[in-house]
Amino acid sequence: MSGVLYIVATPIGNLDDITMRAIAVLREVDLVAAEDTRHSQRLLSHLGVRKKMLSLHEHNERERSQQLVELLRSGQNIALVSDAGTPLISDPGYPLLQAVIESGLEVVPVPGVSSIITALSAAGVPTDRFCFHGFLPHKNAERIARLKQIQGLKGTQILLESTHRIERLLLQIEAEMPQAQVVLAKELTKRHERFLRGSACECLRQIEQDPTLAKGEFVVLLHHQARAAPTGPLNQEKLLKLLLKELPLKKAVSLAVAISGARKNDLYQQALALQDRK
Repeated sequence: MSGVLYIVATPIGNLDDITMRAIAVLREVDLVAAEDTRHSQRLLSHLGVRKKMLSLHEHNERERSQQLVELLRSGQNIALVSDAGTPLISDPGYPLLQAVIESGLEVVPVPGVSSIITALSAAGVPTDRFCFHGFLPHKNAERIARLKQIQGLKGTQILLESTHRIERLLLQIEAEMPQAQVVLAKELTKRHERFLRGSACECLRQIEQDPTLAKGEFVVLLHHQARAAPTGPLNQEKLLKLLLKELPLKKAVSLAVAISGARKNDLYQQALALQDRK
C-alpha cells in the first residue's frame, strides 16, 4: 500500500500555535521533508518528536522529488514542512506536490498558521477580495513593473518583504500609488509583533523615527481604488520633491535613481534646481 504525503503547517513564531493534528501527524509519519532540517529539528525537539529528516529546498527539490515519490510508493508516510507557516506558500514544495499528484499518490493537507491570513485578519483592510503576490523581484525595473500591474487590481493586495528592502518598497509604493492604504505586519506572533498603518509615506516616516521598526520579516497589505496603470513615464519631479522633504539631497537622488532608473546626473541637476526654488 502506498504512503501519504502530508502538507503540514507549522508555527510562524509562537510555537504554541501548532495544532494537535500537526503534532500527531509528525509523530506518526516515517519521514519529515524539511526546507531546513536544522531549523525544523528545533521544532521537533520542542515537541519531543524524533524522526528521520530529509532536506527539500529550492536548490534540490526537483531531484529530491523523485526520491520522495519512490519512498511514498514503497509505503512510507512523509510530512512536508517549511521553515515556518504553510508549505508551498512562497516556500519550496511545488515540484514535489506535482510529482506526487502525477504519480496518483495521496496528498493530505494539515492546515494551520499562514502569515498571509494572520496579517489579513488583523490589518483592518477589506478582506472580501484579496490577492497574494509573494516577494517582488529584486531589480528595480521589474519591481516597478509589478507594482504598476498591482495598481490596476481590485481588492487588498498582499506582498512579502524583507528588512533589507522594506524602505525601498515603501518609496516605490508612494511613487506609484500614493493614495493606497498600507499596513505593515512585522514579526507576527513573536515578541516584537507590530502593525504599522497609514499611507506608504506615513509608514516610512514611522520607520525613520524608530529604525528598529525596519527589522524583521514583513507582510505588506495594500488597499486602494484600482485604476488603470499609467502608461507615461514616472513623474521624476514629484518623486524628487517627495524624497527631498524627508532626506538629504544625495540620498534622495540615489533613491530616485533606484526607483525610476533615470540617469543619476540628470536627477542630481533636477534636485539642485528644486532646492534653488525654495
